[in-house]
Amino acid sequence: MRSGAVTLGLTALVAASLTGCSSEEEQPDYAAICVDPQTETRTDDDNCKDETEYHGSGAGFFWFYMATRGSAIVPPVGGRYNAANGTYTIPRTGSPTIRRGGLDRGGGDIGTITRGGFGKSGHGSSGG
Repeated sequence: MRSGAVTLGLTALVAASLTGCSSEEEQPDYAAICVDPQTETRTDDDNCKDETEYHGSGAGFFWFYMATRGSAIVPPVGGRYNAANGTYTIPRTGSPTIRRGGLDRGGGDIGTITRGGFGKSGHGSSGG
């Protein structure tokens, strides 16, 4: 009877410690929106099929990486994005976590997103 109470108490303690994680740890370092760099507008995520980087030439749709800890605003699908708020190349400093796609189609504050969902990935020595 006592061992059951100890096990139950230990399980509750572990569960409580897991829920105590801060939201900062759950937020990816970068979030990507699918864009058409020729028209400078956000497009539907389904248009970006891979991680091909845009280098100022060529046509197509590319991921545009925005830092989530800034004050950037994600444009709605069809809206113009501010090229100063991100980069077309995959950030390679350290091992950043990146979420590709799955952001609100209506746009909004990039700081409110959380890790997970469509397109979550990590770079560096460990995948995500």
